[in-house]
Amino acid sequence: MLSLRVARGSRPAVLLRRAVVTVTAAGTGFLLLAALAHAALHPGHADGSALRLAWCAVPFALTAYLAALVARTEPSCRLSAGQPLALGRVRTLGAATTALSCALGSAVALTAFQPPVPLAGALTLLVLLPVAAAGAAALSLRLPRPAKAPGGLPWGAALIAIGVAVEFSAGSGSGVPLPGGLGRVAPAVLCGWALTAAGLVLAGPGLVHACGRLLAACRPGALRLIAGRALQEEAPRVGRPLGVLCAVASALYATGAVARVRPAGPLTALGIALVLLAALAAALTAMAEARQARLPATAALTGLGAPASLLRGAAALRTGVVLAAAVPATWAVAELAGLRLGS
Repeated sequence: MLSLRVARGSRPAVLLRRAVVTVTAAGTGFLLLAALAHAALHPGHADGSALRLAWCAVPFALTAYLAALVARTEPSCRLSAGQPLALGRVRTLGAATTALSCALGSAVALTAFQPPVPLAGALTLLVLLPVAAAGAAALSLRLPRPAKAPGGLPWGAALIAIGVAVEFSAGSGSGVPLPGGLGRVAPAVLCGWALTAAGLVLAGPGLVHACGRLLAACRPGALRLIAGRALQEEAPRVGRPLGVLCAVASALYATGAVARVRPAGPLTALGIALVLLAALAAALTAMAEARQARLPATAALTGLGAPASLLRGAAALRTGVVLAAAVPATWAVAELAGLRLGS
């Protein structure tokens, strides 16, 4: 009941983020039910049904990740360093609110899905996402700690290099079927893509921090100094969602090379849309969280007489530098992955 009262009294931006979580949860639930319906209609093709269910893990994981990020931006779930005793209550509230949003999406999926499915199996599958998202939200809510320089950039670059090497060392021939009739791919290629995706996610915070250090280097002016210091402070918050978005973008770019030859089915298109929506919403949510954390510094700069144009310019500079670093890296990884997926 407390989570319902909190949801009813929230601001429009908070309600919009919760609505996105509900939409992605509904889409993920629909894909899970589709896999269950395939298993019920084709009892002799257990391997194909299991593979369909396994591919649902991607939107499932991204939906849970998005739900955890949204929980961290909830006004009722914000913690300061002087509130250690409130951590348990905040985690409970965040988990309950997150479970409510995901359960609503699961209910929408069950209502909208028309083919007959076993009710017990459907409820078992649909309850997994609210439970996983609530657990992720509870774990993500923690007391603020002093920001440290992320050290994942070298390890992320190493994972990307290993993943590319694994992709190109894979043999040709039949392998794991891609969803939606997009053909088959060697298991080693999928393993290599997973390594490159993990490398992009791991390297994200370090990349953002390195961009901030580059901006603040060599006797910076006020504009570069403000932008660089802000990026270094925001790297732990926005770096990981940025890495997730880069990994998703590279995968979709590579998959597009295959889809031009073999058009994807409607369920695959739904899965792609869900993954892209969740990754983009996660990045925007992290930016909103960083903006909230930056409010005291912005107020201090404004109190010292900093013009609004300077703060807008610093925000534009931060965005431009991060995009200039992230877009070429994502494109290069996507091109390399597309060469193997399209072969």
